[in-house]
Amino acid sequence: MSSISDKWNNIYFQQGCEDITPSTVLIENSHLLPNTGKALDLACGMGANAILLAKQKLQVHAWDVSSTALEKLDNYSQKNNLNISTGVRDVEKTPPKKESFDVVTVSQFLHRPTFPILCNSLHVGGLLFYQTFTLEKAHQIGTTNPDYLLAKNELLTLCDGMEVLVYREEGVSGDIQQGWRNQAMIVAKRVI
Repeated sequence: MSSISDKWNNIYFQQGCEDITPSTVLIENSHLLPNTGKALDLACGMGANAILLAKQKLQVHAWDVSSTALEKLDNYSQKNNLNISTGVRDVEKTPPKKESFDVVTVSQFLHRPTFPILCNSLHVGGLLFYQTFTLEKAHQIGTTNPDYLLAKNELLTLCDGMEVLVYREEGVSGDIQQGWRNQAMIVAKRVI
């Protein structure tokens, strides 16, 4: 894990929590969040999603491989009196336990083998807010490694068996200078 955590520690070294923005899927759909409950911001980075969730009065856990990012998030949450518990964690090796959370958020992270475990980490009725880059790109942003890029409509397949509340993936249809491109998002509810 040290080479992965070293890479992300270097990336987050110059960043701060004050200027980060939560994921589009969470911003546009925060009205779907429950009034209470336990939430996880998985592969949280600097914790933009965790901060939004904590401001909604949820009990938030934020996990990432970067101790640097989590230290900054800890300092920010203490300074702003936010209920965020951080943990250095490689979720590929130690994914969340079954039925542990009411909300799970994931942004710009994809590890297909843990996806079923991720969905099952929700209580029945729990919500997954997920957003990451797609293979089909209108503009070259984000990673180019296909292992970390969603195929067309793959996110729907990964959430098979869940109730889809929101789905968006525009691909390269129409005027690619407009719209929300290069990513897919879903809000899905665990029903069984």
